[in-house]
Amino acid sequence: MAKNSPNTKFQSIKGFYDILPDATPLWFKLEDAARKILAQYGYNNIRMPIVEPTELFVRSVGEHTDIVEKEMYAWEDKLNGDKLTLRPEGTAGCVRAVIESNLTYNGPQRLWYSGAMFRHENVQKGRQRQFHQIGVEAFGFDAPEVDAEQIVLLARLWRELGIVDVELQINSIGDADERLAYRQTLIAYFEQHADLLDEDAKRRLHTNPLRILDTKNPRMQAMCEAAPKLMDSLGEASRTHFEKLCQLLSDARISYIINHRLVRGLDYYNRTVFEWVTTRLGAQGTIAGGGRYDNLVERLGGNATPACGFGIGLERVFLLMQEYGVSAQNMPDIYLVNVGELAEKQAFAVSETLRGAGLSVVLHAGGGSFKSQMKKADRSGARFAAILGDDEALAGEISLKPLLQAGEQKRCKLNEVGKIISPSNIE
Repeated sequence: MAKNSPNTKFQSIKGFYDILPDATPLWFKLEDAARKILAQYGYNNIRMPIVEPTELFVRSVGEHTDIVEKEMYAWEDKLNGDKLTLRPEGTAGCVRAVIESNLTYNGPQRLWYSGAMFRHENVQKGRQRQFHQIGVEAFGFDAPEVDAEQIVLLARLWRELGIVDVELQINSIGDADERLAYRQTLIAYFEQHADLLDEDAKRRLHTNPLRILDTKNPRMQAMCEAAPKLMDSLGEASRTHFEKLCQLLSDARISYIINHRLVRGLDYYNRTVFEWVTTRLGAQGTIAGGGRYDNLVERLGGNATPACGFGIGLERVFLLMQEYGVSAQNMPDIYLVNVGELAEKQAFAVSETLRGAGLSVVLHAGGGSFKSQMKKADRSGARFAAILGDDEALAGEISLKPLLQAGEQKRCKLNEVGKIISPSNIE
């Protein structure tokens, strides 16, 4: 078929994918669990646009990060010349919204958001160019209790979802002056081992040397492991903050390891950084990560405001739930079978009556024999087939047949259906 034929079938763009109906029940389970737990911790939802000024990400994420240098979907608006970008992460947009709407005027804020993010990356399992995150941000809290709260919140979410065998890695990258001093020490160390540096490390050596520590190159692993530790350059305030965090996690019985090479990939972090990682997803093992960013609000034009947050990679958590055999189904309460002229005329109104009673109802449409309709009822996943024949239609009644477990077919009045199929009445 010719390339420009009007009958050519379109395909999704590489790295952009559809979430089909057979997968959405598990997505709902993940999202519902997250919403419930975030509410327990007092976090309120905020919704930001997916397009922001390009400069917002350059100033927040960092000019010399992979995201800004080679991963952002950025363009110039041909209508007015604005430089725009599809958001590659959520924190910068949330900070912009907090400043613009002066949300912290009346005190600290705990916020969360969810949605699509966009990065032009190499596509692989657990890494897409359009991906989804839940982001959590707390503004106006400088004590390590909020750092610990967010980590414990995630631990609670993993338990709720049936995810085990995930490891918490934490580190402190100190404050800006401490990192600046350490940066010079690190550059000097890497220059002594220049023969081991790959091209990516050489490119970052004088722009973002801390990111070299996070290399995945096996040839550089031992050299990076032996590098001077940032922890040894921390001042008293940063060290005390981190020690208090560790004590809070221990008190909450949260196991962790201190990973001295953990720095995270964005420029705005300071002090606490953390990741939850798994070995079950190959190279894309980080399922959630974040930390403290006390200077970002001021850097983007707001008042000095301490802050801490994290992002959850929903695709990776979804894959992990599948690995652990977590399942979910979208099961309607009723599949409404209708056979007979009068029954067919009343079926639509009967289905609305049942929905008005709080039930989820799939209405059979298009006619067909009783046998064929019952086969479709079985395939629907519904808990009950509600059978409406002409006799039932005349009497204002319906017959209920259990589909997922043994049980006798019962005939009842329409206003009795909800009570009869209530889960508490089913053995």
